[in-house]
Amino acid sequence: MQTSLVLTVIGPDRPGLVESLARTVAAHGGNWTESRMAELAGQFAGILRVVLPAAQVDALATALQALEADGLRVQIARSQAAGAAAARALTLDLVGQDRPGIVREIAAALARLGVSIDELHTRVASASMSGETLFEAHARLAVPATLGLADLRGALEALANEMMVDLTLDDLA
Repeated sequence: MQTSLVLTVIGPDRPGLVESLARTVAAHGGNWTESRMAELAGQFAGILRVVLPAAQVDALATALQALEADGLRVQIARSQAAGAAAARALTLDLVGQDRPGIVREIAAALARLGVSIDELHTRVASASMSGETLFEAHARLAVPATLGLADLRGALEALANEMMVDLTLDDLA
């Protein structure tokens, strides 16, 4: 019987880090099926899903914990069955002058509407003409069937006006 695990990893970035993680997974009969990884401020962070024989889970967990000697912290969770599919997948793009609280305000508004953030990428960048610091966000959203697109757009447009940011919402299709 196969088991699916979700691993989160973080540690100081260095060459060979992903290779040692992949080698450990493979040594226990695991198949690395999907991942998201990045280097941020000198730290390597990632989340990945592996599928392996159920009999190998404990041995893999022990081997992954041994990677802490190299500074890599690993957390393991059994993956959950996928929930009901959202009626619509949308992308949200936001650009505005950087300030504390932007992610909190957008995330709170989406949560109130029952919208799930499936993926979120953010960054700050210097505006080409003014030199001001801009905050940029790109998100993939899962919108429940009970929420009309017009209602979602209206709520987000009102919030964008209040926050003084540019926000666009598009179908993922």
